[in-house]
This record gives sequence, structure tokens and C-alpha cells, in this order.
Amino acid sequence: MKQKGREQDKMIVLAGMIGVGKSSYTEMIARHLGTEAFYEEVDNNPILDKFYEDPKRWAFSLQIYFLNKRFRSIKQALHDANNVLDRSIYEDALFTRVNNMQGNISDVDLNIYNDLLENMMQEIDSLPKKAPDLLIYLEADFDTILAHIKKRGRSFEQVDDDPELLEYYKLLYSQYGQWFEDYHYSPKIKISVDEYDIIENPENEEKVMKIIEKALEDARK
Repeated sequence: MKQKGREQDKMIVLAGMIGVGKSSYTEMIARHLGTEAFYEEVDNNPILDKFYEDPKRWAFSLQIYFLNKRFRSIKQALHDANNVLDRSIYEDALFTRVNNMQGNISDVDLNIYNDLLENMMQEIDSLPKKAPDLLIYLEADFDTILAHIKKRGRSFEQVDDDPELLEYYKLLYSQYGQWFEDYHYSPKIKISVDEYDIIENPENEEKVMKIIEKALEDARK
């Protein structure tokens, strides 16, 4: 199912809750379409584990760090125009808003962040390609999310004996539906990870790719 050649160039961004499986879907889509994959930086992130230990101290720094990384990635992706991103700048403000709702980021810092994000989005608007060809929102039951987080084993992400982190996940999870409804930068689709589990059931890859190919075809009409 791989498609190569500049006439087939496409840019896809994935979105979804922590632990939903974006990296696995990104790898699979890039492999099938023969495109480059951009992954969210976790292992070399100098702030992420600190945020989980002390969110009030590190939330704003973490969001600025991610915003800068995603701005760089989206600019490169829009220039190259043949790639898949496992999270993008379009989704980043959701995490900042949730941290503000929880008191981890002040209203003043939220306004600073939003002003910086607006400036970055204006620069994106000046690029020859201004938006992705398709956004894919991955959704799953909350219990599935927690199971994925537990299985991948990052110690700082675990909710055992950490009710505050569990509440953070719950609040973030509750906001995603409205975020998807409000997203307007490109065509978008929703895929259920519970229905199309590509890790436990690799045969679902072809089904998922048919959905994505159809969405890309519809977007070109």
C-alpha cells in the first residue's frame, strides 16, 4: 500500500490522550505510506519527569519546551509535506489549559503562552503549505488508556498511589472530545483504538489504512 512520489505527498498529524497509542499508529502509517515519522520527544526530555514530580513548579516550563519542539517540527513537516506527526502544535494548548484549570499554570502564564502560540500560528500561516492534509484523532476508553500507560512502564506516568495524577488524566481525558470538535485547521477523522487495536491485532492495520486513504481521498475532492 506504499505510495511514493511528490504527487502523492501528504502530511498527517495524530492527536489523542496520553497513552492512547499515537506512536504505534504513527509508525504504522509512515510505514504503509512511505513517509517520514516525527515522534514526540520523551526519553530525552529534560523536564517531563520533573513535571510529574512537581507539576506546579514545572508545568509552564514543560509546555514552553513542547511548544518550541512542536513549532520546529510542524515547520519542517509543512516544508517537506510528506510525513506523519504523532502529536502537533495544534493540540498543545489543550495541555496548557488543563494545567491552568488544575492550578499548575497561572492565568498570567497562560496568557503569555497563548500570545506566543498565536505568534507561531501566524508564522505557520505564511508558509506555502499552511496546514496538515488530515488530522487523525485516536480515542479509547479511559480504562484502555490506563492499561496502556501501565504496560509501557514509564515510572513517572503511573497512577498507583498518586490520586492527583489520576485526576490530571481524568480532566485531560474529559476535554479531548470538545477539542476535537473545535479543531478546524484541516480535514479530520476519529478512529477508535478499542475497535482497531493494531498492537494486539496487526490484521487491523489494513482496515485502518483503508479508513485513512478514504479520508485523504475525500480531502482532495
